[in-house]
Amino acid sequence: MSFQDQNNRRKSRQIKIGDVLVGGGADISIQSMTNTKTTDVEGTLKQIRQLEDAGADIVRVSVPDIDSANAFAKIKKSSNVPLVADIHFDYMMALEAIKGNADCIRINPGNIGKEEKVKQVVSAAKDNGVPIRVGINAGSLERKLQIKYGEPNADALVESALGHINILEQLNFNDFKLSIKASDVFLTIESYRKVAKLIDQPLHLGITEAGGFRSGTVKSAVGMGALLLEGIGDTLRVSLASDPVDEIKVGWDILKSLKIRSRGINFIACPSCSRMNFDVIGTMNKLESRLEDIKEDLDVAVIGCYVNGPGESKHTTIGVTGGSPKNLIYIDGKPDHKVESEDLAEHLEKLIRDKVKKIKSDLDSVIVRSN
Repeated sequence: MSFQDQNNRRKSRQIKIGDVLVGGGADISIQSMTNTKTTDVEGTLKQIRQLEDAGADIVRVSVPDIDSANAFAKIKKSSNVPLVADIHFDYMMALEAIKGNADCIRINPGNIGKEEKVKQVVSAAKDNGVPIRVGINAGSLERKLQIKYGEPNADALVESALGHINILEQLNFNDFKLSIKASDVFLTIESYRKVAKLIDQPLHLGITEAGGFRSGTVKSAVGMGALLLEGIGDTLRVSLASDPVDEIKVGWDILKSLKIRSRGINFIACPSCSRMNFDVIGTMNKLESRLEDIKEDLDVAVIGCYVNGPGESKHTTIGVTGGSPKNLIYIDGKPDHKVESEDLAEHLEKLIRDKVKKIKSDLDSVIVRSN
């Protein structure tokens, strides 16, 4: 489900990566990248399916050599989600990936080398309807720009981006998206703000090399959240030194928090204090781990006492307010019944799953009537 006010979105061209629309007002898509050896076809496919189950719209796969290119072609045949082939310097790998039915290639035209090589890649991309992602990174800025600016800054990153873009535009190729990332939050935000005013192609957001799960999540939420609130961004990746599945979960949480897209349960839970009448933290840990399979949109409040419990619960699908001797359960915003703290997580899980069944049943009934 999408909530974002489209009037606030930066206007951009639209490209298509597989069956996923990017830019032009389409939903902001969430991406990750496999960290398996691409030549391990089964292992890579397994991870792609895990990412798909977690809610990935697009998955990127590294193609560093010919063996990986051959494996990529096999992987593509069995993948349900669009795949981006990640290429850096070898134009032949880009050609092989396109031949292997890549839905998009990530390559910087200025890194390919001779003009004839660039023309071959762009021509193949055009002929096969394959968009290109231009990816600018503060950690791999061209030497001439390092000398000119002394250190990575927004002007250097934007100049790098425009240089690569100019090569594509001279070849009359506009079917591309751009990322312009740094590990520094402020540098990333400034760079995206600047380039957003200069081009109309879709922008791929990210804080590159953001860090481990905790610190990387915070950096990504702050940096991308600020840009998304300004209407900048058409697709995103949360770059974490963690399980790639975590990147998808955090990406969804960022979009859910900003009410841009929604998938699964939105938990409202108190941090707990001495007033709580049940184990809030333990209950939340159980619910989050047990209910990851649910994709339907639900608001669930888990509040340990009466101070904020009633106010939060009356705006949710399922809610619990801690009380003594029993806790008050809310259903669809209204007090429904009371339950003891023992087995509270199990009770809430059953209520939530029953509600999901009803939502699905009601939807099926509507579909049947409309047919």
